[in-house]
Amino acid sequence: MEFERLPEFKKELKNLLKKYRTLEQDLEVVQMDLEDEPGESPPFSFRISNLGIQTCIIKVKKIACKALKGRGVNSGLRLIYAHFPEEQKIVFIEIYHKNDKENEDRQRILDNFN
Repeated sequence: MEFERLPEFKKELKNLLKKYRTLEQDLEVVQMDLEDEPGESPPFSFRISNLGIQTCIIKVKKIACKALKGRGVNSGLRLIYAHFPEEQKIVFIEIYHKNDKENEDRQRILDNFN
């Protein structure tokens, strides 16, 4: 499986790393999980619908973050990615904490995958 990151994702990750120092390692664990099971896997992740595009966009709601001790997978971090099964590729679109932002940036998704 090939992994890519949008420039906006890289910027968000850099900002979040100041607050959650283990986030890069936590994302590596997520990538290993996605290698085995890249599609939606409720209740941890689900496909975002009503976008009007063919690309499979998935939202991961349960990311374990070691920097948030005692919270486990209920860290509040959200990861949005595009899954391209034929190409064996995942593109990370967005990462945020649910307290900082309510929902994914649908415009960013449409701008990059429409």
